[in-house]
Amino acid sequence: MNLLVFNLATDADDPILGFTTGWLNRLAAHYTQVDVITMRMGRLAVAPNVSVLSVGKERGYSEARRAVEFYRLLIGLLIRRRYAACFAHMMPLFALLSAPILRLSGVPITLWYTHRQRHRTLDWATRVSRRVVTAAPDSFPIPTPKLRVLGHGIDTEFFRTEKQNTEGEHTVLDSVLSPQSSVLSFVVHVARVMPIKHQATLIRALPAVPTAHVVFVGDVPPDTDGSYRAELETLARELGVAERVTFAGHQSADGVRDWYRRAAAAVNLSPVGLFDKAALEALACGVPTIVSNPAFDSLLGGDAAGADGWRIASPEDHVGLAAQLNHVLSLDPLERERLTAVIRARVVEAHSLDGLIRRLVQVLKTGEIV
Repeated sequence: MNLLVFNLATDADDPILGFTTGWLNRLAAHYTQVDVITMRMGRLAVAPNVSVLSVGKERGYSEARRAVEFYRLLIGLLIRRRYAACFAHMMPLFALLSAPILRLSGVPITLWYTHRQRHRTLDWATRVSRRVVTAAPDSFPIPTPKLRVLGHGIDTEFFRTEKQNTEGEHTVLDSVLSPQSSVLSFVVHVARVMPIKHQATLIRALPAVPTAHVVFVGDVPPDTDGSYRAELETLARELGVAERVTFAGHQSADGVRDWYRRAAAAVNLSPVGLFDKAALEALACGVPTIVSNPAFDSLLGGDAAGADGWRIASPEDHVGLAAQLNHVLSLDPLERERLTAVIRARVVEAHSLDGLIRRLVQVLKTGEIV
């Protein structure tokens, strides 16, 4: 069987969508051939039976030219190959554009979309897709009986609990830290630096958490002027905590994992509708992670009763965040180990990459999760 994939960006080095390379390689184990039409292409690190064709955004093609290129590539592939299914990953536009041709070819479309933003293209793409899949019940903004919830796809073999041991690895991290930070507990926030990620809440909480040094891991989005980061730096100075705040910038996947493994706590303040996989990566690395999104309740509650308080009332609740950080940073090591082990097991069960791919292939083949 062959699989057709539409992808937003196919680039192993992409700071946001680099993970899709892992998805493609795992899907390749279930299909004879996987052909990808992508909006933008960068460094490829795909399996031998995966081919990637770009409509040319990385070459500066206009929207009109990209549309022509899309149909040229799609028709060429359909002439050469028959496909069992089409998987549109964060590409409602490609799903909509291809729907008439794929319907004539007998190729059902499954659309993956995980975002709270609803728009007309998404509405129509939902109509023309056989199934819609997403990470959490609240991460798809349109009520539809077509929806199937699959969880996120975290590489839990990569994001795991080993701690850093070598002096060399610590030296690389220490290069961006102030000298006194080595005596404090690191609190890591992994996200692009933008208002919807609520980095300001963590800075406002910091004066009441005297044992913490906050590290923001993530870049400023290229389509912004960087003013939000400047506001955060000003806020830190005004609150007298600038020496305990570090902006580490964009990091490779290895670098992100190193920060998690060194952290005493992580914070993720993405709002409802943004079920952020960064928090799952932190939990998979055994880091107590404070969140504001109730979508994490199934991971943090129940048997891990001591973690119930790891969710605060809202992304703006800096008072509650400070209280929870002080609590987490003072946890008994054995209790911390117990809680994080229980929660990591839940992350593996519900959100591991292998589990996601297994469920996704079921939907692609049958339309249902068996």
